[in-house]
Amino acid sequence: MDRHKQMELLRLLEEDSKLEAAQLGKMLAEPAEVVEQAIAALEEEKVIVKYPALINWERVDDHPYVNAMIDVKVTPKRDVGFDEVAERICRFPEVKAVYLMSGASYDLSVVLEGKTMREVASFVSQKLATLDSVVSTATHFILKRYKHDGIQLEDRDEDRRMVVTP
Repeated sequence: MDRHKQMELLRLLEEDSKLEAAQLGKMLAEPAEVVEQAIAALEEEKVIVKYPALINWERVDDHPYVNAMIDVKVTPKRDVGFDEVAERICRFPEVKAVYLMSGASYDLSVVLEGKTMREVASFVSQKLATLDSVVSTATHFILKRYKHDGIQLEDRDEDRRMVVTP
């Protein structure tokens, strides 16, 4: 499969990972076997890492978690920069994502999930802030998600108000 079709395959899978090889083959004008081989190779190369479902947890009545974004100011270490502390932070099971940032007053952005705000605060004060290279943290609790991974989570009714002009 050529590079252009491989990129299109990745876009299609990112949009809907439940598409079958036969469907993808028709969209790409390739046999299903070629698509299956391309997907297997992309999985082997760790280009395709996982096939996740996007869940709108706000519609689940008893979802017991809170999410937070934590800005972390770090002193980079010689020869390893930010990588060493980022890798240590990644090892915590509560941590869902870690990003190295530019143009901000902090270095790392950490996305965290906990059962309560107190649990998140405890993680920050007892585990994250105590790491050697961490200089400071700022915690922001996510109150509501409107859009995630390009998907709008709320179906808003169309605005039916009359337009009034002076």
